[in-house]
Amino acid sequence: MTATSKTLIFFGNERLVSGLEKTDAPVLRGLLERGYTVKAVVSHHTDANSRKPRPLEVADIAKQYNVPLYLPDRPMDIYDQLVELQADAAILVAYGRIIPQEIIDIFPLGIINIHPSLLPHYRGPTPIETPIVNGDAMSGVSIMQLGAGMDDGPVFAQDTFTITETDTKFDIYEKVTHISAELLFDTLESILDESLMPREQNHDEATFSKLLSKKDGVLDPAIHTAAEAERKIRAYLGFPKTKLTIFGEPRIITKAHVSDQQKTPLDVMFHDGAYLSIDELLAPSGKTVSADAFLRGYAA
Repeated sequence: MTATSKTLIFFGNERLVSGLEKTDAPVLRGLLERGYTVKAVVSHHTDANSRKPRPLEVADIAKQYNVPLYLPDRPMDIYDQLVELQADAAILVAYGRIIPQEIIDIFPLGIINIHPSLLPHYRGPTPIETPIVNGDAMSGVSIMQLGAGMDDGPVFAQDTFTITETDTKFDIYEKVTHISAELLFDTLESILDESLMPREQNHDEATFSKLLSKKDGVLDPAIHTAAEAERKIRAYLGFPKTKLTIFGEPRIITKAHVSDQQKTPLDVMFHDGAYLSIDELLAPSGKTVSADAFLRGYAA
């Protein structure tokens, strides 16, 4: 049974964090399983630029449900096709491209976006990584109406979750996907029939996350504290990854903890006097190994 007479376009790939190996695309799959009419899926794919091609899960789901798939370089490239589809609204989850106002204006009910932070905090491209780096104990998700500015549109609904002292970016991703899909499906009918109206953000309280580069993953014992370094390791798994000079060579660190004393030759003192105690790292072979295995096989 169709969930609503309103018709939708889906934008995105549901990869809310970089370096993610796989997503179940719960929003697109959930829309289709619940009987929503999705007239097209719009995404993009950049496997040609990657040494490790990844599947585009939303493409597989679109094929499974016989939904047309578009992979434009820019959304304006399919402007005419989107107009012809005459959809009432669009759902966007991690599209990764700027949506111009001309595209937003195609949809009478606008574009409904999932943003993985408690807006107006952490607008921008890395709202999952940034609270880990900052040591926040809580974050959340926002169901918002997409605007022309960066994550500055009004908000329909929000929910929160805790960040533990061991959560990685991928742990947070799992929390976000579950909470955001549940929140969207709890509110979507009310959004589409306009009984739930969005509220403006307090723009004066806005904070921003930044696009990451490889240099953000360089750990410097002269600048960072051991706790800061440990949080970066958890936040930057997959990309940009964290590097620390070990035995004169930069090594990618995948897991560590803070210690008040040096326990192995891999433990590095940072400027606050605490040690970053390495638990796992990438060996020269590219394989992730424990600190003990590295010392036995690679430190000679």
